[in-house]
Order: sequence, then structure tokens, then C-alpha cells
Amino acid sequence: MRRPQSNKDKSNSPGRSRGYAKKSFSKGGAKTSAKSAGSASSDPDLIRLNKYVANAGVCSRREADTYIEAGNVTVNGKTITEMGHKVRLTDIVKFDGRVLNPQKKEYVLLNKPKNFITTTSDERGRRTVMELISKASKSRLVPVGRLDRNTTGLLLFTNDGDLAKKLTHPKHGIRKIYHVELNKNLSAEDLKKIEAGITLDDGQIKVDEISYINNSPKREVGIEIHSGRNRIVRRIFEHLGYEVKKLDRVIFAGLTKKDLPRGHWRHLTKQEVINLGMNQ
Repeated sequence: MRRPQSNKDKSNSPGRSRGYAKKSFSKGGAKTSAKSAGSASSDPDLIRLNKYVANAGVCSRREADTYIEAGNVTVNGKTITEMGHKVRLTDIVKFDGRVLNPQKKEYVLLNKPKNFITTTSDERGRRTVMELISKASKSRLVPVGRLDRNTTGLLLFTNDGDLAKKLTHPKHGIRKIYHVELNKNLSAEDLKKIEAGITLDDGQIKVDEISYINNSPKREVGIEIHSGRNRIVRRIFEHLGYEVKKLDRVIFAGLTKKDLPRGHWRHLTKQEVINLGMNQ
């Protein structure tokens, strides 16, 4: 297994955890049609039906017009075929019988530093990962899975609940690779034990792959695993008498830390979102 990319990359990231306010992440405030009568033309709660459908991730706005005209969309139980029709966020909009969520789906990738806990809030006042992505979106994003307070590396945030569930369920076999640094060299015997599978207090665990990292001391290893059990990587090594000094997630569902310095975030590209869907 090759040595993961260094976190000392000083290149500028398109998203930063602080001090970045030049780019607007909201595309709201679009002008309404002059054809709308009375106060409806300036009502901020109204949104064009094609935009509502597109924001739900069904298709593009242009394609939505075609589906609307064909009668695939209903609003509060009534089929709407009128172009330019507007709805409220409280309306029940269905596409082919399926209720739509009008919130635009967003995906933010963070290279998490140490000393931040993975939660949306903490009653003890500890620093959370939400502080690091506070400027990434106006939507309510939540972390996909979790990383321990002292674990660093890739953490994905989204408001796409369906995708989040699929990325965290073990049956989908989402690829996760960690760079582990131990307090002492990992013996060849213990490496083979981990490869074969070991039994912990909560059952047997078998990794997908484990190997020493090229051109590094044998206390540094790379481990691939798809289990989502709590602190699983640390517990594997602790079970064999090792202490994990550093734990860094370098790959998650095909996403990497390339050009993403520690403590910084970025939005996923369209292709990356497509690839995540293919991982399901």
C-alpha cells in the first residue's frame, strides 16, 4: 500500500473552514415572472414548479418542464401542466406518485483535524465539526458517519438522507482506507492475525485489506475496512496490545484528500456525486 498524500499541502482550497466569504453559496432571490399578479409576484415563499422538481434531484429545470407538460407532476393532488406554475414549500408535490423534497441536495467534504467531535451540537461545549463547515452552506448539513475526536481525515456532510443511509450501511461495502501509526512496529504475526480476522467483545471483525506502508517504519500501516462499528480500527490494534498514536482516514467512498489541506472543506463535483450514487 502506497504512503498516503501528505497533509502539508499548502495549496489554496476552494473552501476554507474560516475567513472565506467571497463566494455566495445561495442561489436564492431569483426574480419572479412579471406575469404573476398582485402580491404573489414578490412573495418569497413561492417557487416555480420546474425549479422545485429540479431541486428535488429528479432532473434539470428544462427536463422538468417536459415532465410537467406530460402530466407527471401533481400539486396537492391536482395534476399541473401549466408552464410557469408556482408553488409554496408547504405544498405537497409529487412526481409519478412520489413525494418530492424541494431542498437542493448538497455534498461537502472536510479534511477533519484533531480535537473536533463529530456531532451537530455538544451540550458540554466541546468544539464540533459543524464549526469547520459553517460557511459551506445555508442548508442543514449533517455528517455521514463519524470520526473520533482524535481521528483525522475525510468526513462527508450532506442533506441527502437517502445517500447518507446507504453510505453508512455495511451491506453496501463502502470503501474506507485509514493510515494508522502505532506506538511500536506491527509484527508480521499480528498482521496475519488481523488479515485472518479477530474476535472482539462485540463479535468477529475481518478487514478488507491491511499492509505495511511502503518506505515507512513497520509501525505505520494502511488498513481498508467497511465496518461502521464504533472505534473499530483502534479496537483492533488495542486488542493485540498496540496503541494507536495517529489515525487518518485517507479514502472514503472513492473520495480522496487530494488538494484538501487539513481543516479545509470543498463541495463535491457533479461527477463525484454521480460516482457516490454508483457506489450504492
